[in-house]
Amino acid sequence: MYLDDKVILLTGATGSFGHTFCKAVLANANPHAIRALSRDEDMQWEMRQEFKDDNRLRFQIGDIRDVDRLRRAMAGVDYVVHAAAMKQVPTCEYDPREAYLTNIQGTQNVIDAAIDCRVRRGIFLSTDKSVHASNLYGATKLVAEKLFVQGNVYSPETRFACVRYGNVMGSRGSVIPLFLRQRTQGCLTITDERMCRFWITKEEGVHFVIDCLERMHGGEIFVPKIGRATVAALADAIAPDTPRKITGIRPGEKLSEVLITEEEARHSREFDSFYVIDPELPYWGYKPIEGGKPLPDGFQYASDRDSEMLSVEELKNKLKTCS
Repeated sequence: MYLDDKVILLTGATGSFGHTFCKAVLANANPHAIRALSRDEDMQWEMRQEFKDDNRLRFQIGDIRDVDRLRRAMAGVDYVVHAAAMKQVPTCEYDPREAYLTNIQGTQNVIDAAIDCRVRRGIFLSTDKSVHASNLYGATKLVAEKLFVQGNVYSPETRFACVRYGNVMGSRGSVIPLFLRQRTQGCLTITDERMCRFWITKEEGVHFVIDCLERMHGGEIFVPKIGRATVAALADAIAPDTPRKITGIRPGEKLSEVLITEEEARHSREFDSFYVIDPELPYWGYKPIEGGKPLPDGFQYASDRDSEMLSVEELKNKLKTCS
């Protein structure tokens, strides 16, 4: 595997993505080291026990707001996977300055440190909420995407790309753990049964990131082809006989999400299992990945369009990975 003997820095390493990423890489490759950077020492201790002190996994306390710490952490690193972020929509709205410092300034720090340390490749985890952003969290992710793509301008040695995908099943803060708890309490709270989302498992997301880290040239936004389902269908898969209470859409929420806009589609290409959004302003001399076909006029990759609709049975199978 291309990650063999490489040094990888993973920001936000103790989150849901970080756990799954470390499991996948350590099981399928033999990296020289994964440097697991996060600011939560308790979560690091728990993760160290879980991985039985695997000497390829090196835990480092640090915050992406501290660029000097990042430079020290990135010394000798081959690849950076940037997963650290403030992700809770209400928290970002309540403390916008904190969201800015982590999601925007922190991302710029990751870019600067990677360039200074001559890291070969960096990849950033984005979200469908960055598209037509209706809340501060999505807006900070949109800016972070722009920073990562255009980070390629500053160095011919370090290349940057992004991945953008939908809701991660079973991640912290997702609706699935909430429904599982409410199932035992006897009532599910649903904002709006028409709400439709893209769904991807943690394992699918991790393997997509690993694949894109290998195939990237620098400047791409990679979007996987993934299934969609309404929140009502998800409730049917988790607790079909449990009563439901409709609570109404929360501030900043949308009925559907978009992964590729009509405007982006004009400079995007379709591959067998994913799309690539090519940069509009490739000042650094972008070299597109070979292959793919242009998208038709008016194309939009949205959760209320004609992408695959997951059945209740398919959702149940995916939910097995969340246990």
